Amino acid sequence: MTARAQYRALTGRRIALLGLLLLVLLLTVATDMATGPAAFTLGEVARAIVDPDGVDERLRVVIWEIRMPVALMAVTVGASLSAAGAQMQTILANPLASPFTLGLSAAAGFGAALALILGVALMPTFVEFIVPINAFIMAMLTAVFIHIFSRMRGVTTETIVLLGIALVFSFNALLALLQYLATEQALGAVVFWTMGSLVKATWAKVGVTALALAIALPLFARQAWALTALRLGDDKAASLGVKVGRVRLATMLTVSLLAAIPVAFVGTIGFVGLVGPHIARMLVGEDQRFFLPASVISGALILSATSILSKTLVPGAILPIGVITALVGVPFFLSLIFTNRKRAW
Repeated sequence: MTARAQYRALTGRRIALLGLLLLVLLLTVATDMATGPAAFTLGEVARAIVDPDGVDERLRVVIWEIRMPVALMAVTVGASLSAAGAQMQTILANPLASPFTLGLSAAAGFGAALALILGVALMPTFVEFIVPINAFIMAMLTAVFIHIFSRMRGVTTETIVLLGIALVFSFNALLALLQYLATEQALGAVVFWTMGSLVKATWAKVGVTALALAIALPLFARQAWALTALRLGDDKAASLGVKVGRVRLATMLTVSLLAAIPVAFVGTIGFVGLVGPHIARMLVGEDQRFFLPASVISGALILSATSILSKTLVPGAILPIGVITALVGVPFFLSLIFTNRKRAW
């Protein structure tokens, strides 16, 4: 078999894997909409989506006004966090990088808490969007700080991870201080952030999260070749004509958008941005043309499946989704640490 034929076969397998992932995601989303206190069959869900006026009013209301926003929020949030994690791992050359482990999610949560508890607007011009804007600005400032730190002489990938851990603890301490000063009503809102939940999803929030994803993904796609080249190292990427500093900064700022918007609406959800990209990397490799869409679908699939688990693990109760992702993500995180440790030896 010639090299061209081998390349075409590899490309065909990758496209088939993406199609299979997408099919599984659609099935999971339908199952998510069918699952709950009032259980429906997949056929009933399909009829309610295709012909909402031709089904029972109760079924239509439950699917379109309650469960579909939650199911689509799980998809958009999972896709956003996974895409953000994938590009952070790419530009920092660090398999442990993600919005959660490097403190972007904690920074966004602290920015949102400033608005919820103290009423502080980091951009006073848009007070009506104070919570998501605060979250975005704090995440963006943290991303810029990490970028500047990563460019310092002698900084290694391990050092960046340690910096991320320090940022997580710092923002969590500041958040705890705000909680101590908060009123009972504000405290309840802040607890929502720390656990992460999809139950307050609305069509408007789904639209904003999807818009952030629609803005970020084309920007990543335009830089697909440059981001793939970065996996060879900064020097080799620069020799190929990649403006390394510019690509890294632009990517970090875009990542901060993808990390901030989900946190602003559903709270802190950890490890999706870590696990999703690694699943995609194992399936399709590092080529951004396939790695990015595989990361997006994998993250959406993880959070959609987690949404189902949150409604079925304890009958009659909906568990915080951030708790479940943490329980799944921590063992995966530890396995990555030990794997990289063995390679270093």
